[in-house]
Amino acid sequence: MIDKIVKEMEKYNATYIDVRYTTKSKCNSIVLKDGKIEEISSGYSQGIIVRVLYKNGWGFAKSDNLEDYKELIEKAYKMAKISNEYSTKEVKLKEYKEVKDKYKILGKINPIDKDIDEKIEIVKDCYRELLDDKIKSVTVSYGDGFNKKVFINSEGSIIEGERYGCILTMNCVGREGEILQYSGERLGGFGFEKILNYREKAMECKSRVLRLLKAKPCPKGEFLIILDPELAGVFIHEAVGHASEADLVLQNDSVFKNKLGEKVGSEYVTIIDDPNIEDGFGYYKYDDEGVKGEKTVIIENGILKSYLHNRETAGRLDMELTGNGRSESLNKPLVRMSNTYIKPGDWSFEELIEDTKDGIYMVGSRGGQVDTGKGVFQFNAVEAFKIENGEIKENYRDAGISGEILDILNKIDAVTKDFKLSVGFCGKNGQSVPVGDGGGFVRTKITIS
Repeated sequence: MIDKIVKEMEKYNATYIDVRYTTKSKCNSIVLKDGKIEEISSGYSQGIIVRVLYKNGWGFAKSDNLEDYKELIEKAYKMAKISNEYSTKEVKLKEYKEVKDKYKILGKINPIDKDIDEKIEIVKDCYRELLDDKIKSVTVSYGDGFNKKVFINSEGSIIEGERYGCILTMNCVGREGEILQYSGERLGGFGFEKILNYREKAMECKSRVLRLLKAKPCPKGEFLIILDPELAGVFIHEAVGHASEADLVLQNDSVFKNKLGEKVGSEYVTIIDDPNIEDGFGYYKYDDEGVKGEKTVIIENGILKSYLHNRETAGRLDMELTGNGRSESLNKPLVRMSNTYIKPGDWSFEELIEDTKDGIYMVGSRGGQVDTGKGVFQFNAVEAFKIENGEIKENYRDAGISGEILDILNKIDAVTKDFKLSVGFCGKNGQSVPVGDGGGFVRTKITIS
């Protein structure tokens, strides 16, 4: 198959061609809601996508039949020539050496080898751990997959990879009187062993929602805030990571545009994107353009050092490649993060709490919004606690934070030595890819809204 595709690509006078195909892909899914199994599914898939660059025009074509590669290359080539006629910008791919490699991303236990009955029992057991009189709804879902993919380009690269992963998600809703509260946990990674501590996570999930039912509403106003690694990671990912994606910079949709080498945060802020962290949910060896994933320092001691790139953005801005051209399945690669975190500092969590005489400690994320162009954000925490005289006191519910990205970065005055990455997915232009985000506990000043 590889030899046939290479020979076919040689027939075309294109600027660049790459072909990606997946074969032997298998996935399993189990969904349990309120005691009833709603879904048990298993499926196989395969597919192929061709991308052709002709001067300044791109063409794309894909199919679920691998034998369509000849027609797809021809179709994408014709589309690229037409696109070039209407192109208003110069497309320049950053040069990259050819790569020939085979790799596997595995854990200790292959989830595909586990019997479906064992997976169902884990989902049911997780559900039982979440039950309580005050918890009115529980959803537990499990998914796993095996994927074998091949990347070939007209520059001589041939990369074959295999990945095995799984994920377990649990959510519960509690009610007391008119008060409704939500709590959720997610765990997973490469290897079935990544979900085996589900009971501990279920207990955390349940105890949190029960606490929230008795909690007071969070006070409003500007406070000294300590963000836990999950909420700090969401802020870093959404407000900093996306703003550093070079395609958004080129679209004038980033607060970091024209700020390379400038101060954008305090000296305690070093933010890194690194796909090489094997325990991170955003781990990969090569991106979907065949570029090796690199550790990229986005901000170093408050100074903006780099954007995240695919080959086109690196070429247009004449910058170094970072290996961040990623796609969901067989789609167009976009500039995407991998494992993005704030570098741990020197504080312990206990020291940080003790040093904070009056403030709010915020835990977990319930999502939010960010405008990378205007540089503003709004996020919701799952839970919050009052800090008084260096001690954690009563807990709060319904805590949201908002502000300006650069203002918050410049007000960070402490980061703990902890390092934790959350399991998550990032959406962009209709595509979703696995990512990790986090770091340590972070202290800054934020408005609670």
